[in-house]
Amino acid sequence: MEEDNTALDEVTVIAETSSIQQKVDRKVITIGKDLAASGTASQLMVGIPSVSVDTQTGDISLRGNTNVRVMVDGKLSNIPTAQLLKQIPSTAIKSIELITNPSAKYNPEGLSGLINIILHKNTMLGFNGNLSMGLAHERTPKFNSALITNYRNGKLNVFANYSNNISKNKNNGIIERPENNSKQLFKFNDNSKNNLVKFGLDYYINDKNTLSVFTSLNTSNSKTNGESNAIYANDNSLNQTQLWFDDGEDFTAQYNFDYKIDFNDEGHNLELEIDHNIYERTSDVDFLFTEGESTDYIDFNDVDRKRTTINLDYANAFDEKTKLEAGFQSNLFSSLIGYSSTGETYVLSGDLEPTPATDFEYTRNIHALYGSYNKKINEKWSYQVGLRLENVEVTALAVQTSPIETLNTEVPFSNDYFEFYPTAFVSYAHSEKNSFQLNYSRRIDRPGIGQVNPIKEWSTPLVSSFGNINLQPQFTNSVEFNYTRNLKGGSVTFGTFFRQISNEINRALFVDRSDVNSGRLILTHDNFDDSTAYGVELSSSLKPAKWWSLNGSFDLYSRTLKGIAERLGAPIETATIEDIITETRTVDNIAWSFRLYNSLKVNKKISLTAFGFYRGRNANLQFNIEPMYFVNIGSRVSFDKGKGSFSLNYNDIFNTMKFAFDGTSPYVQEGEFNWESNTIYLGLTYRFGNSKYSAKSRKNRANDEKSGGGFL
Repeated sequence: MEEDNTALDEVTVIAETSSIQQKVDRKVITIGKDLAASGTASQLMVGIPSVSVDTQTGDISLRGNTNVRVMVDGKLSNIPTAQLLKQIPSTAIKSIELITNPSAKYNPEGLSGLINIILHKNTMLGFNGNLSMGLAHERTPKFNSALITNYRNGKLNVFANYSNNISKNKNNGIIERPENNSKQLFKFNDNSKNNLVKFGLDYYINDKNTLSVFTSLNTSNSKTNGESNAIYANDNSLNQTQLWFDDGEDFTAQYNFDYKIDFNDEGHNLELEIDHNIYERTSDVDFLFTEGESTDYIDFNDVDRKRTTINLDYANAFDEKTKLEAGFQSNLFSSLIGYSSTGETYVLSGDLEPTPATDFEYTRNIHALYGSYNKKINEKWSYQVGLRLENVEVTALAVQTSPIETLNTEVPFSNDYFEFYPTAFVSYAHSEKNSFQLNYSRRIDRPGIGQVNPIKEWSTPLVSSFGNINLQPQFTNSVEFNYTRNLKGGSVTFGTFFRQISNEINRALFVDRSDVNSGRLILTHDNFDDSTAYGVELSSSLKPAKWWSLNGSFDLYSRTLKGIAERLGAPIETATIEDIITETRTVDNIAWSFRLYNSLKVNKKISLTAFGFYRGRNANLQFNIEPMYFVNIGSRVSFDKGKGSFSLNYNDIFNTMKFAFDGTSPYVQEGEFNWESNTIYLGLTYRFGNSKYSAKSRKNRANDEKSGGGFL
């Protein structure tokens, strides 16, 4: 971790090994050279306690739930999370904060909390930089690189960064249904190119005033070609072979302005931040049928999203034991999705109709006030209480623009509501070795664009996915307890939590009424009754010997899932619409996982790593998911007095990673998906430039984590 001792005035020291620290409202994982050798942030996240990364989609979950917000240096981005994590080199990450019960200062969105990625800040005088690159390969190559530069002289700090991620991936899968002796085979070939540029400056007007501006621009091009074969052994006339070709381009821009005033008293400041995000995407998907009666068609998709966030934050530390924070936030979000198609579609009424061209407009404006009070009663006890008030205005409008006879058919929706979100934290330090934290928060999970968008999200010969424009937000009351035991050479933390969830959002699965005998399904979302979730976590950061350090974690989560799942009450070959049975399905899911990261230091220049992961069998509304496990090994060699290092990693050495499942609703089925996980990774990182800094700049940076040389 970065030293904060002004006596060490020549280098920034990064620890050899990572560490875990439990704070009153978050768990902080400091990233050492062992984890930083993993390549990208997406790959690094696999080793973080309580976090899971879907290696196929890149989706991230916290405590078994995907309703989590990911921030970089406290800022949200319009870049899709999976793409964002692939753009950040692991060597640029200082620490990762798991904020499972955020204070009133933070947006209360996200059922399971927030993940905040803290990037290294360059405090060196003169010109400095860091170069990193990596190449991974199994069947196809995957390359990423980053150049981070910074120039600091006197009152001015200027930075410019560039990164790219170029990769090809081959995936395949199979789903089998024994009741009609059918199977569906999938093949995917992905080719993506991502480029990100960030530049900006910090101007230290004087000791009390700091002005910071930056912009980041991200472009992405992704090409996917796939093949889906639906094979019916009992009736070959139902067989279908579908090919699709998806060509998409993304553009994301972020513009940030920050002005901070430090008053005479330490910890007394006022800060204004304005952040504007733009996200644009165009995608053409060409569907071809080489077998079956379906007609070829092309889907055209355009997305235009904008978000402006205005923060005014005030903090006043009255003394060493008392602190007050208050502020105002406006979050203005708008999205326009345009869709058209050359084909036809089946609708729930059972008719075959031309696919309507549709524009979907969605706006959500949030205005919030917050306040929190922190008090240290004595050397052992401290507490913090807070309250956030929010007024939300949501409007959604789906306008069908063709065919002509239904021109401008509108499907409006609006939802205005006022809510309050209290938070409370209590901390007790029994001794230097034992500490306890108890906290509570009320949170909200607002429906995402994909969950409310009534335009077809994706389609295969047997499944089509649509959003639900009438979806309502869900609310959560969360209580969490943590106990930390400091040991010689490390620490162990035990945590447990309980959530009460109301108006829960979950999946709904319907039989396609247009052709009951085909086995086609409609996948969407809906609101359900209250449910509960609870879990336990155990994490440790230990150093059993001078040459050996390890990070380990175990987590177990239990959650009741509810959803609508239709099924047929008659054999699929003879079933009619009257045979469709609609039922609310409840699944009591218990998911658990274990991970262990070892770092072995051979000498001053060479170190070895070994990482093992196991996730037990669990379930969702549709499937029982089989266990997943893998082992990664690696080595790192440093050179040029520690300025550079080579890394060589072998991932999933036993080639055991796969997503395997079986289910009974709405049909008996089982399947498996595989991807390129058995990869060899070679990485290089090198730090160059001046190695001296000024104590004054260090102090300013410590007071303002938002400014200066961050990667994104």
